[in-house]
Amino acid sequence: MTVYLDYSASAPVHPLVLEEMIWVYREAYGNAGSRTHVFGQRAAEIVSRWRKEIADFLDVDSNEVFFTSGATESNNLVLLGLQDYGKRTGRTHIISTALEHKSILEPLAFLASQGFDIELIKSDKTGLIKAGDISTRLRDDTLLVSIHHANNETGVIQPIGEIGRLLRDTDVFFHVDAAQTFGKLPLSIVQFNIDFLTASAHKMGGPQGVGLLGIRRKSLRMPPIKPIMYGGGQEHGLRPGTLPVPLVAGFGKAVSLARQGLSTWKEVMLQKKEEVLTQLEAVPHHVNGSLEDSMPNMINVSFPGVNSEALMLMTKDKYAISNGSACTSKDYKPSHVLLAMGLPEELLYSAVRISWGRDEETIDLRALIEAVENLGGQE
Repeated sequence: MTVYLDYSASAPVHPLVLEEMIWVYREAYGNAGSRTHVFGQRAAEIVSRWRKEIADFLDVDSNEVFFTSGATESNNLVLLGLQDYGKRTGRTHIISTALEHKSILEPLAFLASQGFDIELIKSDKTGLIKAGDISTRLRDDTLLVSIHHANNETGVIQPIGEIGRLLRDTDVFFHVDAAQTFGKLPLSIVQFNIDFLTASAHKMGGPQGVGLLGIRRKSLRMPPIKPIMYGGGQEHGLRPGTLPVPLVAGFGKAVSLARQGLSTWKEVMLQKKEEVLTQLEAVPHHVNGSLEDSMPNMINVSFPGVNSEALMLMTKDKYAISNGSACTSKDYKPSHVLLAMGLPEELLYSAVRISWGRDEETIDLRALIEAVENLGGQE
């Protein structure tokens, strides 16, 4: 039986989430926008209920949570939705990092082609960004700081609380891609001074195909973000399209379950991380990224002298692991994240990501270690 260790790409749907979704598919199949009959009203009530659940978790009002198809769409909506405002006001400077997910970097590249000045900050060798490196780059025309909470390949956690404090007395917008941390770590949009927060349901036990954009209103006013699609008034006109009520319900249920388990999740995941690290001591390896400032449910590790593609092929019947972001792993190239961290070539081509959840009682890596030895792992 193949052991699933690719939770950072997508987590299994929780059984109670699936139950909730099936009930909605059977009993509340109306269009949430059809307010003239009971089926539409029932669907709208379900959306409202779960929107509030998610809003409470983020410490915002329900009208500050917008549903999308996932974090990729939400990230695009933030970056491209601010384009018009940036051009009109002459604020065309955006600060981000070279470590971001492609759903950040590619929209930023597009904005650069439209005349925006995109400044990508470098990390240290552990993948950490210094908040001070951001504050020293702020300018009068800075529109936005866009940064991930935890990296999707290394799990390194960035100091978003410190960055938020530095931006508190400025008019610079702060966007946090929380795809890897939402539902796992405490997140308060208000406490961290975040203007835009993006996330996906499928990273934390919810269904694929639904995500969110949390937008903080200041003095009851929405930030000047415009839709990037047109064709309906859903989500206050910001994101048109019929709401997938079963997916929204599944997302909300996943958040509800995550809130219940939040106090113990980190401890349980750290125990498994120690288990993984202890087993890896049997072979030469190099952990990529900070161990101290990182997610407890994942690790990025290189095995010098071992090609990661060959390792995954040899162990494909034993483990589901990856050697890069699932969004780009079809056409494998060395990780842009690890490249940005300055890793040497021998570590770039031997890196794999291992990520886990609550479902595995123990993580047995003996077959992986044996494969590393057979492939000639070396100091």
